[in-house]
Amino acid sequence: MSVKRNSGSFSGGGRIIEPFMKTVFLAAACVSILCVALICLFLFVNGVPAVLKIGVARFFTGTIWKPGSGLYGIAPMILGSLSVTAGAIITGVPLGVLCAVFMARFCPARLRSIMSPAVTLLAGIPSVVYGFFGLMALVPALRFLGAGNGKSILCASLLLGIMILPTIVSVSEAALRAVPDAYYEGALALGASHEEAVFFAQLPAAAPGVMAGVVLGIGRSIGETMAVIMVAGNQAIIPESIFKGVRTLTANIVLEMGYAADLHREALIATAATLFVFILLINLIFTFIKRRMTL
Repeated sequence: MSVKRNSGSFSGGGRIIEPFMKTVFLAAACVSILCVALICLFLFVNGVPAVLKIGVARFFTGTIWKPGSGLYGIAPMILGSLSVTAGAIITGVPLGVLCAVFMARFCPARLRSIMSPAVTLLAGIPSVVYGFFGLMALVPALRFLGAGNGKSILCASLLLGIMILPTIVSVSEAALRAVPDAYYEGALALGASHEEAVFFAQLPAAAPGVMAGVVLGIGRSIGETMAVIMVAGNQAIIPESIFKGVRTLTANIVLEMGYAADLHREALIATAATLFVFILLINLIFTFIKRRMTL
């Protein structure tokens, strides 16, 4: 009888707790969506009027940023953000994916017990520490090698490539480990070697998950601020080469928002809205590619 009473009370409690927890989860999801909606509303309500005052063409294609003279062209910052992000993709994505493949399918257990915490530690290092490392190590090294004064697109790209490694490695490794062993075993049964089975059977099957890691890494690189400010040179001009300094959209906002007012402040908010649109477009493009890959 006691067992029946316990079972009945548990099922009765479950009938109460389950709808309550569904409500809690729904409320949490709604709050998250509301936060994103409020951010979008703030950026566009404050940024679009500034773009209209300045002029859409002058704002997005103008090459001169001099708020004191009433010139608000963000083309150099757009090109700077795109070039630094492209450099981070070139340096960080191949290294991150290959590292994930090694850790998932080739790494000995003892070595993995060392590498896995190291990757986790990289993810927890603050951006300003990465920036200090770049300022003290990468900048002098590039200067010694003759790459200008060291503070350049190349330096920022190398640093961001290092910063996005933990995200790409962790997500890609999880995606590779989630692939059923049947892919690997089937490739071996057809006569493939271990390397061929991993790279031509398991890795393509894990491509959507690997793509998700790449998207997260790109999102971090294009939105990074402090580290880029310390190594990129912060010159609001269109760079002539990868060895020249550059200013990104995020750096432009951080460097000037503290003293900006009136139209200058609104132009910086419009810059933030532009950055938000870029990140949204990147996510949409990669989401489309991911869906095409899963069909």
